[in-house]
Amino acid sequence: MAIRTDTLREISRARTSRRIVLDRWASRLVILGGVIIIASILAILFVIVGEVWPLFRKPTATPAGTYAVPDATLASGPAVGDAVGVDEYREIAFAVTQAGTVSFVSLKGAAVPGPVLLPALNGGKVTVAAVSSKGPLLLGTSDGRVIPLEMKFDVTFTEGGRTIIPNPVFGDVSSFDPEKKRAVRRLALAAPPSGGVIVAQVGPRDLVVQTVVEKKALIGGTRRQEALQALTIEGGQITALALDGRGEDLFVGTSRGQVIQYDIRERDALKPIDAVAVTASAAVPVTALGFLIGDRTLVVGDQAGGVSTWQVIPPPGGGPRRLTRVYQFQGHPKPVIALAASKRDKGFATADGAGDVKVHYGTSGETLITLRADSGKPLHSLVLAPKGDALLVADQTGGLLQWTLDNPHPEVTLRTVFGKIWYEGYSEPAYVWQSTGGTDDFEAKLSLTPLIYGTLKGTFYAMIFAVPMALLAAIYVSEFMHARVKGYVKPVVEIMAALPSVVLGFLAGLWLAPIVERIVPGIFVMPLVMTASILLTLLGWRLLPIAIRGRFKAGTEALVLVPVVIAAAWLAFWLGGLLETVLLGGNYRGWLLSALGLTYDQRNSLVVGIAMGFAVIPIIFTIAEDSLANVPQHLRAGSLALGANRWQTAIRIVLPTASPGIFSAVMIGFGRAVGETMIVLMATGNTPVMDWSIFNGFRALSANIAVELPEAPEGGTLFRVLFLAALLLFGLTFLVNTLAELVRLRLRQKYRYL
Repeated sequence: MAIRTDTLREISRARTSRRIVLDRWASRLVILGGVIIIASILAILFVIVGEVWPLFRKPTATPAGTYAVPDATLASGPAVGDAVGVDEYREIAFAVTQAGTVSFVSLKGAAVPGPVLLPALNGGKVTVAAVSSKGPLLLGTSDGRVIPLEMKFDVTFTEGGRTIIPNPVFGDVSSFDPEKKRAVRRLALAAPPSGGVIVAQVGPRDLVVQTVVEKKALIGGTRRQEALQALTIEGGQITALALDGRGEDLFVGTSRGQVIQYDIRERDALKPIDAVAVTASAAVPVTALGFLIGDRTLVVGDQAGGVSTWQVIPPPGGGPRRLTRVYQFQGHPKPVIALAASKRDKGFATADGAGDVKVHYGTSGETLITLRADSGKPLHSLVLAPKGDALLVADQTGGLLQWTLDNPHPEVTLRTVFGKIWYEGYSEPAYVWQSTGGTDDFEAKLSLTPLIYGTLKGTFYAMIFAVPMALLAAIYVSEFMHARVKGYVKPVVEIMAALPSVVLGFLAGLWLAPIVERIVPGIFVMPLVMTASILLTLLGWRLLPIAIRGRFKAGTEALVLVPVVIAAAWLAFWLGGLLETVLLGGNYRGWLLSALGLTYDQRNSLVVGIAMGFAVIPIIFTIAEDSLANVPQHLRAGSLALGANRWQTAIRIVLPTASPGIFSAVMIGFGRAVGETMIVLMATGNTPVMDWSIFNGFRALSANIAVELPEAPEGGTLFRVLFLAALLLFGLTFLVNTLAELVRLRLRQKYRYL
């Protein structure tokens, strides 16, 4: 007998040892799993931050070399022009000299051809050079003529590498002042499809406008008509010229600090339409004018070193379009003598004669880089490389300085991402998301504010729909419903959570949205009708004899409400149609627009609230019901024993005790709604508008990522901004969960002694 007892003890010890070992391994596996999950989340966070960080890296400029133009003096005169250029690979630069040659400079040590003489110069000198965004380089001479120059670079690829050969092509020489042969001081060019326009300054206040009209005849070739018109400027001497590439508006800067706008759409009747003071005072003349890419934004430099951008836009309250200042940039200590616009984005550079060079960005209104050209000679010209990756400046003795620019995301700052920005064509600053456009000069609008707004808007309407229904259902199922009925209801609600969101979004967009559009008045009448119907049913139930009511088991009375709810819904839709016919003129959409100024979009926040609320209800219901069911039974028994009824017990005892879990349920539902993608994507118009109207759509951060990311070039600005949107979602979810946990712990501490 003693042997048997010892054996049993040994078996018990062995089992206990195995259990201890298994418990230890299980504990370590759980810890390991938790560590892996945390590490995975942190790794995802680091990847997102790594993609976002380059957006806010400060741009840099690195000196790349100093060079000398073979013929010493660049084209110069009363005005400074665009006498310098470079090919897109930054291997060969060219410069137009005052002596009448096009000289080439090798930037990477390759052989370059010798200087090319300008044709038909006939002893004259080059006085000015000017270029437009679309068109050839124009050279003005000392005897009133204009020579077009189109600089081409022939690129060939062989096994030995790339070979670039400059090929200057000269156009027909035009005489702008054939009688007096005065020197051309300034030039401006536009080359629209309808015919070119060249404006030349030949005197302190005198302009000559050459217009070319090309007409295609039904029979024969194209007829070309040229005309010269003289124009005298009132209001000061001419100090700068700019002509938009469409050949519609001419802007003349004056010595009195004004910019005079001329309408040249009617080529035979040029007329001034506006004169705007653009400098600090009339004593500060305008010294430089130019357009950013797209020819919508005018850049103004002045004698005091000021740099600003202007647009022709209507005022916010409506009215005629007028030249309006958009941004004032960081100024120069000396007069601005040259500016150059990027050919790829809204960036531009300005320079003063003393050697200060600044790189700005037109969309953000920021000055990005400040450089100093310590050549000791007055600066003459500057140019941004075609790819925007370098900047060249030239002094008046033919010295060239080159900087390489590292500025891959100039359009992104904290203000452009989250603040109001004054975009081209807008009458005032606005929050706008529009990442792509149909033209090369499109101005990217990357404000995440409308997307954050849309995310919160969709979540707000979904929670308004889901939280009351889920919590009231959880309270009823936990505290009042019969156990047998509960055994069917709760699994059915939980199965709702298994429905794929893409299916819900598909049904919401294609099936639910058209139905909701027809019954909107009834939806808003339904809460009143439904509440009244249920209260009347309750009153009738109380008036029934106990013998009849006793046939229903306690907790099954809700089955009586099923036909009542269906009938109330039908009655609400009927009353909604009646109200629309009687009070809203038979067209609620027209009434919304005329009376409230609201438009109705078929896929709107109302549809999203219903569909996304349907997806969120199972999560909130399940967690809340479990929290209520886990309240100890002795609390209920004690409350009932003291004379409280079941409703008082549920509201005053059970609900406060379960409040930490209920709050967690609501916060988890909130996180589910914030991160929802497919329902929001398919059930809204997906338009990034900022309007709290329930009848308008929106675009959420998650849906925007799903739509834009497949088309975003890897490593590009849009690609990284979308990762920034993902980081915002990550941060929002983390913040909500952290606050939810803090509140849950506080509630748990408060009610732990119940």
